[in-house]
Amino acid sequence: MLIDTYDRVATDLRVSLTDKCNLRCTYCMPEEGLQWLGKSELLSDDEIVRLIRIAVTSLGITEVRFTGGEPLLRPGLVSIVEQCAALTPRPRMSLTTNGIGLKRTATALKAAGLDRVNVSLDTLRPDVFKTLTRRDRHQDVLDGLEAAQEAGLTPVKVNSVLMPGLNDDEAPELLAWALDHDYELRFIEQMPLDAQHGWKRDGMITAGDILASLRTRFSLTPESDASRGSAPAERWTVDGGPHRVGVIASVTRPFCRACDRTRLTADGQVRTCLFAREETDLRGALRGDAPDEEIAQLWRTAMWGKKAGSGLDDPSFLQPDRPMSAIGG
Repeated sequence: MLIDTYDRVATDLRVSLTDKCNLRCTYCMPEEGLQWLGKSELLSDDEIVRLIRIAVTSLGITEVRFTGGEPLLRPGLVSIVEQCAALTPRPRMSLTTNGIGLKRTATALKAAGLDRVNVSLDTLRPDVFKTLTRRDRHQDVLDGLEAAQEAGLTPVKVNSVLMPGLNDDEAPELLAWALDHDYELRFIEQMPLDAQHGWKRDGMITAGDILASLRTRFSLTPESDASRGSAPAERWTVDGGPHRVGVIASVTRPFCRACDRTRLTADGQVRTCLFAREETDLRGALRGDAPDEEIAQLWRTAMWGKKAGSGLDDPSFLQPDRPMSAIGG
């Protein structure tokens, strides 16, 4: 079991498979990209599977989310999913992606055992997409979403970040589109994830802003706290249901008290929080031939030291120095 001093138990593991991405979203990284990790620094496929096996069989992990960077850029992804699906007990597995490679891989990922996907899409306007991502790949994302739906990677969830002056007027339009396509839309408050440190608290679109915009067109009924559980998204039924919309308000409505996550970076570090500054090295233990139980104990010790909150609710919050692309969302 992975428990901390606040009696929170981690059952959800986020695994970053690569720091690389084929988009250059303005809120994530500079246009020229970042200095990527060397191949020897990245965990191998076998090392990733071993750590997930330890987490599932010895530490109580029941959910595994593959992230990046862009996880579809990982050559061994399908094999990793297939090996993890063979574990006992079998974890539920999902993937967060920008969607560009889903048209090509959705069927294979479903056959390997992936349960569902989260796809990032911030706008329905190709020109705005190009401005936000610095790439002209909007149709590829739409095609990837359709492929995921057809492959049965459901429910297909769409993650959207609203940026002032770019797509901050699109909330109702995005929700109407998601309802038409049977996607579950979740808006995410912009967080300080950018390596260039351009995030400004006073310029972000808040959960309150998003909900006010949605209510100009839709009737929203909040779901109960009990139904939310440890999920990061607050959810509302739309126009009486059955469809729902979620808002992840990491900055203005932090949900740290119910957090059930642990994170594994692309280079084999345990992070207790997306915004933690401390890391625990599992890669060194793996490559030093440490037995499974020693690795599990390192992980337990790391999680025991998890802090009460992320610090995002503090107006003086300082962004982490480590690029977020290797940590995963």
